[in-house]
Amino acid sequence: MDLAFMKTHVSVDCVIFGFDKDQLYVLLVRRNTLGDSGKSLKLPGSLIYQPEDANEAASRVLNELTGIRKMKLKQFKTFTSPMRTADNDDVNWLEYEYHNKIDRLITIAYLSLCKITRKLNVVSKYATVEWRPVNQLPKMPFDHNQIVEESLREIRNWVEYEPDTLFELLPAKFTITEFRLLYEAIYNRNYDARNFHKKMAQIKFILPLDEYQQNVKHRAARYYKFDRVTYNKQRIGM
Repeated sequence: MDLAFMKTHVSVDCVIFGFDKDQLYVLLVRRNTLGDSGKSLKLPGSLIYQPEDANEAASRVLNELTGIRKMKLKQFKTFTSPMRTADNDDVNWLEYEYHNKIDRLITIAYLSLCKITRKLNVVSKYATVEWRPVNQLPKMPFDHNQIVEESLREIRNWVEYEPDTLFELLPAKFTITEFRLLYEAIYNRNYDARNFHKKMAQIKFILPLDEYQQNVKHRAARYYKFDRVTYNKQRIGM
């Protein structure tokens, strides 16, 4: 049997995580509704322009969505299934959006983190950009739900090798409770509050501040901050 080589386009998709209170959020965009059967929310992404490499394309997408020129980016997986373009609605949208005939679509997926309180300076073609809780995501086009699932596993690996990654999601000063809730959201498990506090107290790059919560009904918690200088010294000494 003669096999033809595939005719393909290559794109990038970005999973941008934020954190608020006790939940992880993902930044989604709303595409136009041309024949999309209601699946209008999707991961931000783009076909790669001729002069770009994949990293440059992902940085462009993030900059258009957030206004941030330099964000921490991690390429974590390439999605190549022929079934990615099995849905005619998805293909119709792609061809309408990019004015190209689309046969196969290979996507290089990236992971990034953004403080959810940060004001986004959106200059992309998408009129609507919104944060959605990870556990309340809609059915999205292509394999975007699968990409998010894969990225959740990847962020755990990222945190293990680069613990400073966590502080991209926290405010400049935070409580140990906020830190624990972030861990619980990422790892999808509960931690004993007392034991967690003891372990965090032993980490030298998490510094206690002489500041406490104000105007709270419960006992005011102390604030902490991430000390990058100490962290970098510790990493060098490892």
